[in-house]
Amino acid sequence: MGQWHDVASVKDLSLRKKKAVEVDGTPVALFWVGGKVYALNDICVHEERRLSKGTLLFGKVICPGHQWKFDPETGEPDDQDGCQPTYAVRVSDDGAIAVSLDPADKTELSGLVPA
Repeated sequence: MGQWHDVASVKDLSLRKKKAVEVDGTPVALFWVGGKVYALNDICVHEERRLSKGTLLFGKVICPGHQWKFDPETGEPDDQDGCQPTYAVRVSDDGAIAVSLDPADKTELSGLVPA
């Protein structure tokens, strides 16, 4: 199991829909999509642009470089090669958002916001 890092709050992210944070020196973009929180590496695998500077459209993260569209859950692009790294997200009962860079943590938790 990896180390979890508190990076934001649901209250802040639900208003802004996206937020750039840093976890152990890794740039991470948080996205609020359909009531869930997702974390992707903030640097696009294609154009090395910050995804947090892009837009959200129909549940997809749109890169500001060449408008590649990424699934926020899997990191898969729509019609391109090159998967965007994703990270595990944990949301506590009080709305704190934590991210783990350890791939093993992705199998256990989701970014579902507690009711």
